[in-house]
Amino acid sequence: MTTVAQALREAATRLEPVSDTARLDAELLMAHALGSSRSELLLRHMQAGVPDTFAGLVGRRELHEPVAYIVGRKEFYGREFLVASGVLIPRMDSETTVAAALSAVPAARRVLDCGVGSGALLLTVLAETLGAEGIGIDRADAPLEVASANASRLGLSDRAQVVRGDWNEPGWADALGEFDLILANPPYVEEDAPIAPAVRDWEPEGALFAGPEGLNDYRVLIPQLLRLLTKNGVVVLEIGATQADQVAGIAEQAGFASELHRDLGGRARALVLKKLGD
Repeated sequence: MTTVAQALREAATRLEPVSDTARLDAELLMAHALGSSRSELLLRHMQAGVPDTFAGLVGRRELHEPVAYIVGRKEFYGREFLVASGVLIPRMDSETTVAAALSAVPAARRVLDCGVGSGALLLTVLAETLGAEGIGIDRADAPLEVASANASRLGLSDRAQVVRGDWNEPGWADALGEFDLILANPPYVEEDAPIAPAVRDWEPEGALFAGPEGLNDYRVLIPQLLRLLTKNGVVVLEIGATQADQVAGIAEQAGFASELHRDLGGRARALVLKKLGD
């Protein structure tokens, strides 16, 4: 009988050509096949038999399908979020955006998330802010369904509303009101950027690419945000690692001062925008 330990070694070898985290990927897939957590796998199941479904999961990963789509979930800021095809996978880098938002507006009452995706940004901020309520908008069906499901799983359905909205369409924000905090992780990848097949071939194109410079959505969205803020309201934007100066310039033209926050790797990751003069 092939044991879990042996199968993990073999799977990690198979996955090395497609993943920089081959062993971790194999462990996550095995835990999913066993219906256990990764820690339980490592502590209790290494000498167990291998589930019949494991080989198929590894085969999917060999085709560059992201582990999060295969197992249907991803951890973010200490919480587990459902994900699915058509929904951008939450990244650890985005935890910097959340941390910047919580620091800038620790007592937000109303929060807007432009491009809600899985709900990771909005729901994390709501979970970390007592009494806050929020609205997440997205233009695609899959994110609306997944974010709603995550709100329910996290016990936040009474404080989080997910609605269809597209900042490229006239009147998208007319009925939303004002917010103490606006979050946005819009598409910001350059059209010809070299990105990994697991991202390029599997994650939603509309949530990734934003013109030749990756700035198209910032140019459309940022000028519309000033009127959605309360008097002392703040916008927190996620940005690409090389886009700080360009996005800060767009924000300044729209009436904002900006403050840069870097992620744990020292890369530019979030801009906190406040009304000029505040």
